[in-house]
Amino acid sequence: MTTRLPAHLEISSLIRLTETHGGNAMVLAKGERDAGTVLIVTMCRGEDVQVLERMPQMDGTRPFIATKSQDTEKPHEFYEYLERRRSQDPDIWILELDVEDPERFIALLPR
Repeated sequence: MTTRLPAHLEISSLIRLTETHGGNAMVLAKGERDAGTVLIVTMCRGEDVQVLERMPQMDGTRPFIATKSQDTEKPHEFYEYLERRRSQDPDIWILELDVEDPERFIALLPR
């Protein structure tokens, strides 16, 4: 059995890694310190916004996978989705990352 990194440490490391890659990070919702679920909102210069969540795989890994993208015609629906997730799970962390080439950046993260 693998030990899971506490949520607050994972968030701190994601912020530091984002800044190291020339991006900006902001905590939109602060969840349970040790066991909170982590959602990442990625974008590049405020565009191509999407939510990524850890999804357990059959091989035991837990990569971040895109679960929702922002509709540029209805951006409010995206943030309503985040609010619904927050109201369903008060322990959830939501971290916004504005970084060059978000897909490549997410691929760097441990699984």
